[in-house]
Amino acid sequence: MPEGRKDIIVGVDLSESSRRAVRWAAREAAARRLPLRLVHVLTWPSGEDVQRWLPEHSAVFRPLQEELRSEIDAAADIARGIDPQIEVHGDVQLGDPAEVLGTFAREAGLLVLGGPGDDGSNVVGPTPAELLASRTGTAVVVVRGGRDEPSAEPVVVGVDGSRASERAIGFAYDFASRHGGELVAVHAWSDLSLDPFFRVRSWEMPWSEVRDDAEEVLAESVAGWEEQYPDVSVRRAVTPEKPVQALLREAENAGLVVVGSHGRGRIRRTVLGSVSHAVVNRAPCPVAVLPAE
Repeated sequence: MPEGRKDIIVGVDLSESSRRAVRWAAREAAARRLPLRLVHVLTWPSGEDVQRWLPEHSAVFRPLQEELRSEIDAAADIARGIDPQIEVHGDVQLGDPAEVLGTFAREAGLLVLGGPGDDGSNVVGPTPAELLASRTGTAVVVVRGGRDEPSAEPVVVGVDGSRASERAIGFAYDFASRHGGELVAVHAWSDLSLDPFFRVRSWEMPWSEVRDDAEEVLAESVAGWEEQYPDVSVRRAVTPEKPVQALLREAENAGLVVVGSHGRGRIRRTVLGSVSHAVVNRAPCPVAVLPAE
């Protein structure tokens, strides 16, 4: 689902993962015809004990700000190299990265962050990415797996019947339509281990009824979107696996995984939240986290 005519924000630092995020976001901005805003947040040491040993604030911050702005300019050149028509803005801010990026994200159409780099560096980290999504209401993409280009590979979306899931489905359909990829709608209807049921064989679970209910949830969730995006080929995957296992298996051949944040479905106790956390940290490709509106 398009997020309107709003900026795409990229959290920028000096890592290679950040540069991949810039390239991914630039291509997405070009595809959506949206402005791109690159934001670097400088965390300044606080506390009296630390401040005693630091030079005057302005004596250090201003030259550092100029240096960081040159880095922002270099990132902007990367974006314009992908599409010279992209409208690119840059900001260097002082403060807490999560708070500053959260402020920008509240007015944005999309926030893009670099995933963990080879050196373990990142912008604000995958876990804060989930927090930023839930607190700001903005979609957050974590560019993982060394990818820097939205592609025509399958788009995997987790479906559970919740409001967060509905928004994730819309995002996934829009992305798949623009990039020509197949949509894989995954509904994993058990977040519990099945071992206890197999051990107590005297108690038979009504598996066919549970599966029928799961297929109904999936069918109802994608029905309206199929009409809105008739060009998107859809494969439905209903499985008794744990949601994380199902999503990560499908992610092996995907260009993007889309999950809702803190959703609650009709069948499972919780579907996303802990699931989105695991997928953001373990998926081999970029991950989009969509909070409920």
